Amino acid sequence: MTEPDHDYQTLPLTDEHIGPDASLLIVDDDGPFLRRLARAMETRGFQVETADSVAEGVTKSKAHPPKYAVIDLRLGDGNGLDVIEAIRQRRDDTRVIVLTGYGNIATAVTAVKLGAVDYLSKPADADDVYAALTQRPGAKADVPENPMSADRVRWEHIQRVYEMCERNVSETARRLNMHRRTLQRILAKRAPK
Repeated sequence: MTEPDHDYQTLPLTDEHIGPDASLLIVDDDGPFLRRLARAMETRGFQVETADSVAEGVTKSKAHPPKYAVIDLRLGDGNGLDVIEAIRQRRDDTRVIVLTGYGNIATAVTAVKLGAVDYLSKPADADDVYAALTQRPGAKADVPENPMSADRVRWEHIQRVYEMCERNVSETARRLNMHRRTLQRILAKRAPK
């Protein structure tokens, strides 16, 4: 008798939350995470396709645009935003969830503007992914148990302005009324917890 894989496994949920089209595309270049999440979503009733690169994600999106998608923003061969754009060219009702492992909310906001319905920080729990994918429009998300610290909020604000200035350090420093070298030191550090 083999031990069940408890990594992401739970009892399958009914398809009433998913609807008649259960197609799900997961794009992530972290192989073990991709396989675990794919297995977990299959047990919840999704028909899963996976891709481990932007190129493969775009190809699969064009061939069979999914009803649901979970896309990592930073992939080895580019940006997950390209996959979102490919999906949106073929289908406008896809529920896209963006995964970001770098805590870069500014890029996640851009993804939401392109049509993503939510973003989650990696490593995302399968239950959180399922809840985000099946959340009804207009429903409010639960308040996080561990909200961001004030230092983290400041860092995220700086990152957002930096992205809005198209990663121009001088312009970002000017808009934030901050010395350029101070900004460079902040940008070089990891995100605070």
